[in-house]
Amino acid sequence: MRYRRADVAGATYFFTVNLLNRKQTLLTDHIDTLRACIKTVKQRHPFHIDAMVILPDHLHAIWTLPPGDADFAKRWMLIKTAFSRALPKHENINQSRKSKRERGIWQRRYWEHLIRDELDYERHVDYIHYNPVKHGYVDKTFDWPYSSIHRFIEKGIISSDWGVGESIMLTSLRIR
Repeated sequence: MRYRRADVAGATYFFTVNLLNRKQTLLTDHIDTLRACIKTVKQRHPFHIDAMVILPDHLHAIWTLPPGDADFAKRWMLIKTAFSRALPKHENINQSRKSKRERGIWQRRYWEHLIRDELDYERHVDYIHYNPVKHGYVDKTFDWPYSSIHRFIEKGIISSDWGVGESIMLTSLRIR
């Protein structure tokens, strides 16, 4: 069976991208490297990062692609490849990955979701910004340094106490 991905040019997508070993902390340990890889890919293959959070073992992002362009798969492949190549080789690589010349850093697949409307967008942005609290890394959303929430606060879109002492309605989202 062939895996089907959404393919809408110029659309907005939500992503979850995971490390293969979910006990590792490579993404935050090497945050500057990851940021540089994303920046390089954005320069060559433009896209807008609407919202993003980077956790030690996975990340969530909402991207809007340029009109006429639906190739988010290429962008993720380039980001994952550049990040992997920038890290020293310490991981065990199984035979399947060796035969495909892959490192043992990222899960092969990732989750993508085509954003359907404004409510869908808002719920996914909320999910992204609340994720560090959900995983127990911080008590307050703005305390997590690797989140676009800081940009949202600076622009006055949300207050700095967003998500503190209130029930965030994330239950309707089935996000990985």
